[in-house]
Amino acid sequence: MNDSRLFSAAAARNRGPILDVLRVVLPPKGLVLEIASGTGEHIVHFATHLPALTFCPSDPNAEARESTLAWIACSGVTNVLAPLALDAARTPWPIAQADAIICINMVHISPWPTTEGLFNCARTILPAGAPLYLYGPYKRDGMHTAPSNAEFDSSLRARDGSWGVRDLEAVADYGTEKGFEGPEIIEMPANNLSLVFRRSAKTVDRRGTSMPIGALSL
Repeated sequence: MNDSRLFSAAAARNRGPILDVLRVVLPPKGLVLEIASGTGEHIVHFATHLPALTFCPSDPNAEARESTLAWIACSGVTNVLAPLALDAARTPWPIAQADAIICINMVHISPWPTTEGLFNCARTILPAGAPLYLYGPYKRDGMHTAPSNAEFDSSLRARDGSWGVRDLEAVADYGTEKGFEGPEIIEMPANNLSLVFRRSAKTVDRRGTSMPIGALSL
């Protein structure tokens, strides 16, 4: 039997600490959309330990989606849906609503418009107060937080000039502009951060005017 599972050493290392945060951040029940699921190891691990939630993986890469399906089948979890073909930078997304969104190690391994798309679309499918959880390395006040992050940033930019470790302040400012509160910042192992944004009860129309969500057609 052909095994389509892909394996990530990083996912194996960080899934435990991330799960500890998600236990607090995610709602007790509902649908959790994962953006850029990659191998699928993360979402299967989270679903195994959070059985009251339903998880929906997604990835623009067909090989990644096949790997996620294989991990689902191998694990036997029943609370993970089939992965969506979803590119965060492209609108509209093929999902109308979710109770939470998680996005791990995507912001720095993608062009900046992908992060813009993440916030732009997340604001249309999350209810007020719902979390948008990001994980990865970030610069703070324009500076890397560790030499290893600076080296990682250089390697990313060598692979693709549009990639790179982002400024935390730039991500936070964009999230605020698009109707999110926060982020709550949680220090993680290996010089990574968890960022927890919350969908505001208000949004911003194209003229920059603050409005209740119900008053704006999304």
